[in-house]
Amino acid sequence: MAGGIVVFAYSEVGHACLELLLNRGEKVAALFTHEDDAGERQWFQSCSALAEDHGIPVFTVEPRDGDEVERIVADLAPDLILSFYYRKMIPERILKLARLGAFNMHGSLLPRYRGRAPLNWAIINGERETGVTLHVMVKAADAGDIIDREAVPIGPEETAGEVAKRIPAAAVAIVARQIEALKTGTAPREKQDESKVTYFGIRKPEDGRIDWSQPARRVADLVRAVTAPFPGAFTTLRGRPLMVWRVRVAAGEGRPGEVLSLAPLLVACGSGAVELVHFGFAGEGEAEASHAVRAALVRGDMLGVEA
Repeated sequence: MAGGIVVFAYSEVGHACLELLLNRGEKVAALFTHEDDAGERQWFQSCSALAEDHGIPVFTVEPRDGDEVERIVADLAPDLILSFYYRKMIPERILKLARLGAFNMHGSLLPRYRGRAPLNWAIINGERETGVTLHVMVKAADAGDIIDREAVPIGPEETAGEVAKRIPAAAVAIVARQIEALKTGTAPREKQDESKVTYFGIRKPEDGRIDWSQPARRVADLVRAVTAPFPGAFTTLRGRPLMVWRVRVAAGEGRPGEVLSLAPLLVACGSGAVELVHFGFAGEGEAEASHAVRAALVRGDMLGVEA
């Protein structure tokens, strides 16, 4: 029977929101999700497994204009399309197949931080607040009318992984507040203020390279933004990759990247210094400070200088 909700979802937010819909007894007609990447750490629960446990058809084909996704969604004739941390743009022609509209959960307080990796970018930029926004999906990414928002604080020393643990609850709160209005076509809409838009692009592991010429606070924010479960910040010691998983801002001055002391391990930045707390050569893991690195260092060594 036609109708119901077609869900596009992935990651922990996708799992939490899909679980809410299923626990409420909503008619979920199908789930579109992604194949897990063998090269990516899976720190989140599986949307596929959750859907399969409830007898929901699962599709991993990606939505491109004129592809199989359009045919499947057209056959389902859904009332709603809901997207929760799905990683691909859904073509406008597919969005229009939902009778009551298509809506996306974005990981920032729109209109700020449109684009990819919004939580990581927010921490890199020293923000003290992030959140999630449910908005109308349109052709342009993250540009549609706002339905609802929920703020999540960022502590001054919190990592992206720590903040991310609170994001699913914020997303679920929005869905719980708005699902009935979405189903009746009466959800509130607020146009985004284009004068306040900021946009940030995808991040890659190589973007975690530490620039020691930056101020100490900026270096610390990068480290906490990309530390585990993300790929991590890194530098080099005599050309050998050195992962930096946690630091503290400290007093000190010297040439950017200079090892100022060994106990504690202080490294000079463009202004101020950071103490390396958890670190290790690539492949050692991020659990604790590396004895191998300490044994290799001498005061005055320069980090980030290629051999």
